Amino acid sequence: MAASPAVLLPGDDIAPGSLPKGTGKKKTLTLGPGLRHTPPDTVTATVAGALLTDNKKNAASVDYNSGRYLPFAGDLVIATVNGSAAENFNCLLTPNTPPATLPHLAFEGATKKTRPQLPPNSLVYCRVANAGKHLPSELTCVDPSTGKGEGLGLLKGGMLFKVSLGMARRMLAAKGGITLLDTMGAKVGFEVTIGRNGLVHVDAGNVKTTLAIGQAIQEVDTAGIEEEGQRKLAVATLKNC
Repeated sequence: MAASPAVLLPGDDIAPGSLPKGTGKKKTLTLGPGLRHTPPDTVTATVAGALLTDNKKNAASVDYNSGRYLPFAGDLVIATVNGSAAENFNCLLTPNTPPATLPHLAFEGATKKTRPQLPPNSLVYCRVANAGKHLPSELTCVDPSTGKGEGLGLLKGGMLFKVSLGMARRMLAAKGGITLLDTMGAKVGFEVTIGRNGLVHVDAGNVKTTLAIGQAIQEVDTAGIEEEGQRKLAVATLKNC
């Protein structure tokens, strides 16, 4: 059985042995939300929550449930296009988060002649390229190392559902998947896209099934349903699809 994540309080120093060790090209430790680096090698928690580590990405963060999303470089988010300027789309991440910019050319294969035309309210799956404190955060839909979309870009069809920031982080961090989705996925086909900004896009090909899956995800979130309860909820949800 895997060890439970360490529970941290603000001001706690992280023991070096609890942090991932970089291998290969990824030798620099990436600190996510909830952690602060104090030179030369002290890492401290800034919020209360569970320590999450990813050895493959050599990254660490704190899983906590806050009410307001703050962009952090590398975050996967679902952005809503609010308008278009000369070189950027103006996007919203949440109603309480400052607007972000998405360059017209930050899409796979985009050029000045082939850049996408996104009307207001379009949904786009992006990565936070730069999280500015005094300037708008910048988003991108390409991997800078490959120039490929890697699954990022315009989200077509489906429906959007709000979840807590903690639920979004857990869904993104779940290596083995979410029990609810794994159980339903064995019976029906659907796609789920998760934004760290507390948004989940579900597309099951029809409104009834899409709505049922989205509402089930929200129920797991709000009621704190564990694995066995998620299996039962999945069975009940499938009966109504």
